[in-house]
Amino acid sequence: MLICLTANHRNASFDLLEKLSLGTSDVAKGLVEHSDFVQGAVVLATCNRFEAYLDIDEPLTAGISLAVEEAAETFGSASGTDVAELRDSLTVLSGDSVADHLFAVSSGLESVVVGEDEIAGQVKRALTTARLSGTTSSDLERLFQRASHTSRDVKTKTGLGGAGRSLVRLALDLAESRVTDWAQTRVLLVGTGQYARVTLANLRERGVTDIRVYSPSGRAVAFAAKQQIAPVAAGDYLGAIATADVVITCSTAETYVLDATHLQAASSVPGAFTRRLVIDLGLPRNVDPLVSGVGGAELLDLETISLHAPLDELNAESDARALVDRAAAEYRAGKAEAEVTPAVVALRSHLFDLLDDELGRSRDRGDSEETQKALRHLVGVILHSPSVRARELAREGRSAEVFAAVETLFGLGAAAATRAAAAAPALDTAPVSLESYRRADG
Repeated sequence: MLICLTANHRNASFDLLEKLSLGTSDVAKGLVEHSDFVQGAVVLATCNRFEAYLDIDEPLTAGISLAVEEAAETFGSASGTDVAELRDSLTVLSGDSVADHLFAVSSGLESVVVGEDEIAGQVKRALTTARLSGTTSSDLERLFQRASHTSRDVKTKTGLGGAGRSLVRLALDLAESRVTDWAQTRVLLVGTGQYARVTLANLRERGVTDIRVYSPSGRAVAFAAKQQIAPVAAGDYLGAIATADVVITCSTAETYVLDATHLQAASSVPGAFTRRLVIDLGLPRNVDPLVSGVGGAELLDLETISLHAPLDELNAESDARALVDRAAAEYRAGKAEAEVTPAVVALRSHLFDLLDDELGRSRDRGDSEETQKALRHLVGVILHSPSVRARELAREGRSAEVFAAVETLFGLGAAAATRAAAAAPALDTAPVSLESYRRADG
């Protein structure tokens, strides 16, 4: 069974999301290796959400509760987060709700800026990380691959996909009131990852040509050569800050790359600008919040940017949600069909075993090849209707009836009854709080 633990911009503070992003990048592997319940895990950590998608092997309420509690304690310990605070901020999804949620997330429908571009890539990278760590599972693979396919459909088939939305774009839109002429603006970019590339593209769209890049990890030269901009050496960092109208940070560093000391030192550099706008797109924060006002700096961080998320075109979002709903329904139907495959295979194997016996007797009697072909065709015809009906019943949520029928009519073993019980719904799949799972265990 798949479950999802989610803390996001709707149910958790920015400070909590920042803490979770710091210490949980490798924790999924330990959770899978040491848990008695968690068989697979994919962790999705972005600037506005932290989510753990878990594959657990116990379909009972107690198993889910224990797995959730175990995961919360593991994530809390790894990030230095108070577990009680984490419990209050986590929402638990199970069953069909997991696919519904991830498909909406990957399509940008749950983002601060609805329809943002970056989230689809972040979902894909979360799966890739899980593969490299050995924490994915076949069910998680199917879920995430289908989510990526759905996000591509939303991008190409709805108006939402053509908006080119992102937090980067929103941040630069908000900066318009502070920047009089982008073409004359000097920008210092701190960071060389995916967000840096997106930021650079957005700056160029606005006509910015004077862009320099600094990398806390030493990758500035390679990035600058590829992007045809000027690199900043470590010894020139303060001078670059001093002569920048806008400083944009989007580094993956886990410590501040810009603080009050930097700005105070930069302000004393000969020719230093008296005012500058600092845009912090990093999570964890790249910029110490105390820089605001130091050396004439104004700070625009993710928390502030999120407060200004615009309302979206209702038709575009409506079309996208309809597409996501259809994709999630089809995923659930396909998963339900897969559940009855063992029963259909058992029935086919049973009838074809009977056919093989009859064909042997037919050959012993000297019957013609046409007679044997007719027998094979007859068995195929007999199997067609129950196979189709089994899939139809599965889509209606009646998989247990298929297994019970195969067991009752053909006596194909206790495994069919076991599978029938497992196929029956064990839990309500509506979102619930972590605390409610804990109460369920008394």
